[in-house]
Amino acid sequence: MSSASLAVPRHARPDQVRIAAMSVAIALNLAALLALMRPMAPQWAAQAQRIITTPISWITPKKEVPPPPRIELKKLVEPKTVPHPQPIAQPLPVAPPVVNTSDDGSAPAVVAPPTIAPPAVDVTSAPVEATLAYRATPLKYPPQALHSRLQGQVILKVLVDENGMPQDVVVEQSSGYTLLDRSAREQVLKGWKFEPAMVNGRAVRAWARVPVTFNLNEL
Repeated sequence: MSSASLAVPRHARPDQVRIAAMSVAIALNLAALLALMRPMAPQWAAQAQRIITTPISWITPKKEVPPPPRIELKKLVEPKTVPHPQPIAQPLPVAPPVVNTSDDGSAPAVVAPPTIAPPAVDVTSAPVEATLAYRATPLKYPPQALHSRLQGQVILKVLVDENGMPQDVVVEQSSGYTLLDRSAREQVLKGWKFEPAMVNGRAVRAWARVPVTFNLNEL
């Protein structure tokens, strides 16, 4: 029998020692890796928790503000000026002299030049405005006013006829006391006499302003 026929085929067997050594090395490496990673685990967990608990805020885009409306400037129209007529100043009538009472309650007659109206006046028309002279001006202080120490001046507007007699008396400016105003009106209407106004040589009716003064210092 030849040597070739006597050869028995061999099967490859794993090296048990080598496998054991590799397993031990792998186990040691895993143990070292776990030991290294163990202290870092809480930090990773805290960091992961902080990342998870951080609130997410959404940024809202700003609204676009529309541009202001365009202002159209219009030309101002100047108002038309209306001319105002200037009033014509009228001459003021001259007031007659003040009549003051005397001790016996009567006042002396005061002669004043009458104011003659323009010639072109119809004597039959309305009474004219004139300044009349006095014929008689009896004036008594009202007892009640004297007791109450009232004094003042009343301006009367008296209508005098062609004979110089008062026909109507109106209080134009009050003295401030009704008692003095009423007393002055009644006394002038009943007891005073005037020189009538003359127009074109004829006596006419006329309105005259007559001041009546009640003064306690002249009693």
